[in-house]
Amino acid sequence: MKRDFLSIRDLKREEIEFLLEKALEMKQEGKYYQKSLTGYTLGLIFEKASTRTRVSFESAMFRLGGQTLFLSSRDTQLSRGEPVKDTARVLSRYLDGLAVRTYSQGLVEEMAQWADIPVINALTDKYHPCQVLSDLMTVKEKKRRFEGLKIAWIGDGNNMASSWINAAGILGFHLTLACPKGYGPDGDVLSGAGENILVTADPKEAVNGADVINTDVWASMGKESEQEKRIRDFRGFQVTDGLVKLGSPDAIVMHCLPAHRGEEITDEVLEGPQSVVFDQAENKMHLHQALLEWLLKERSE
Repeated sequence: MKRDFLSIRDLKREEIEFLLEKALEMKQEGKYYQKSLTGYTLGLIFEKASTRTRVSFESAMFRLGGQTLFLSSRDTQLSRGEPVKDTARVLSRYLDGLAVRTYSQGLVEEMAQWADIPVINALTDKYHPCQVLSDLMTVKEKKRRFEGLKIAWIGDGNNMASSWINAAGILGFHLTLACPKGYGPDGDVLSGAGENILVTADPKEAVNGADVINTDVWASMGKESEQEKRIRDFRGFQVTDGLVKLGSPDAIVMHCLPAHRGEEITDEVLEGPQSVVFDQAENKMHLHQALLEWLLKERSE
């Protein structure tokens, strides 16, 4: 039976833990990991620009012996009005899996509904589950645990924040999100959140004693027209050296990139000794290897 990965909530705790351990094993093995996806093909439909997500998926498939077909939205009949259900059913005859990076969560869900192959959410405006799953891998790699950890999110209550909320709800770590008024997480994502998930307008409160300090750009793709307003509204939400010092002495600093240095994070922090940003970026490739092997091969056997 095929499985889709549309949000972190599609996974059980034990499945998350399995994928993280598998990704860490694959990272240790490096390029010498078995070619378990030889003969498999992954389609990439991207409506949004990408560096890390596209390259990490393509490299992951190549390392596992498979291949990718990249399809920008303008290169498909979707751009000319073909129904999603028709595209999904046709691509299911050609491919073994499909990763979709788009604006609408509804489009990814519709694609999954009609496709006979696994569909992966490679980013929507609502969720960014692959990124947060690889970020969880980084936390596991650096901290060795989730129990008792305090993770802080500073900035916009965007798709990343929503996926972190999903993860905290499953894994049980303490998550505090500091967002300016009017920029908090979606109410439906927060609905039913446990006591381990808090939202505040005070970055210092969120970071106090934190083991992980996480941030993202203030204006995500599609919000560029709000850039100047957001710079004003997010004043005081920059991750600075002074803010990091309020966290645990061995706190790690994370950013999913690309970063606007001097806005949501200072260059000093991004390049500082507590930053794990580039390990975090690398881990996308290893996590995607684990996810693709699990969805494309293990779930079909």
